[in-house]
Amino acid sequence: MDNYEYTELLKSVKLKMHNITDVVEPAKIQARLGEIEALENEQEFWNDATNAAKIQKEKTQLQRKLDKYTIANEAVEDAAELYEMAKEESDEESLESLYSDAPTLLEQIRAMEIEVLLSGESDANNAIISIHPGAGGTESQDWAEMLLRMYKRWAERRGFSVEVLDYQNGEEAGIKDVSFIVKGENAYGYLKVENGIHRLVRISPFDSNAKRHTSFSSVMVSPEIDDDINIVIEDKDLRVDTYRSSGAGGQHVNKTESAIRLTHIETGVVVQCQNDRSQHKNKATAMKMLKSRLYELELEAQKAEQDGVSKSEIGWGHQIRSYVMQPYQQVKDTRSNEALSNISAILDGDIDKMIEGVLIAQNKQ
Repeated sequence: MDNYEYTELLKSVKLKMHNITDVVEPAKIQARLGEIEALENEQEFWNDATNAAKIQKEKTQLQRKLDKYTIANEAVEDAAELYEMAKEESDEESLESLYSDAPTLLEQIRAMEIEVLLSGESDANNAIISIHPGAGGTESQDWAEMLLRMYKRWAERRGFSVEVLDYQNGEEAGIKDVSFIVKGENAYGYLKVENGIHRLVRISPFDSNAKRHTSFSSVMVSPEIDDDINIVIEDKDLRVDTYRSSGAGGQHVNKTESAIRLTHIETGVVVQCQNDRSQHKNKATAMKMLKSRLYELELEAQKAEQDGVSKSEIGWGHQIRSYVMQPYQQVKDTRSNEALSNISAILDGDIDKMIEGVLIAQNKQ
């Protein structure tokens, strides 16, 4: 990298930082943090525990965003100042140091760009994910389990927690259905781009002739909604089914009909939960899952966005991402057109680059 290239790089990151500043509005964040501090000094504030918890959550999120913005902004300003000084003094050692630090600077700006993109109404929420195998029988059921592992490993890498709500074993291998919650800041903001059909091409481990097979699974992602969002579901709009639990669930599995399946008649949305020995608790969790799904559908309708995801269309022509293991190795997303060859790492949860690429591509549309 020479002086001209670094000058152009600085111009680019300064422009990006200017755009980020317009979106983040650090002055407004500081003003709001001041308001929250004033509220915390009032005794009545702490008497309402629910409201206090909500405000404290807002404070944490705002402070985190402001801290990230400050670090990125200072890094850009420091780099620009040091560069001008090093040029004036012909300090080659400092210039070389700045050149070598350029990738780190770019990564900080990219991280801040993603932070800005995760400012939607529900982006900070936990994510409820359901994975359903599609065309392909045992192959697709095994693929669904591979996707479950991928998201679990991604959550583990980020320090997020995962709670399995429903797990239906496949007949020979894999899973028939699974629903789980990923808990962590901006979990939904990141994982919402995983909503769609995922296609796998590989040499089948279940085919004695070692032929190449194509499998599909759908991933549905909804935000875990806050209790203060009021979604009314009347009993007449629901069909409630109970069944015996299956899969890894403890000593109560298959002994009582504690598992719950809820069907919303108007929309056809189906959710189920079996993670607790109590039917009452499973129903409460299933209701929360259903409300989250209906809330997401309402948001989609308001924004006039169509994901093209339907249980009846888990197959050719609807995939958002293809994972090819043979005859070559590549993971390609149809929305960002980004293609990566490190498929083993991606299936092991290293999907940040794929996710971020889609977030940036969608923002440019």
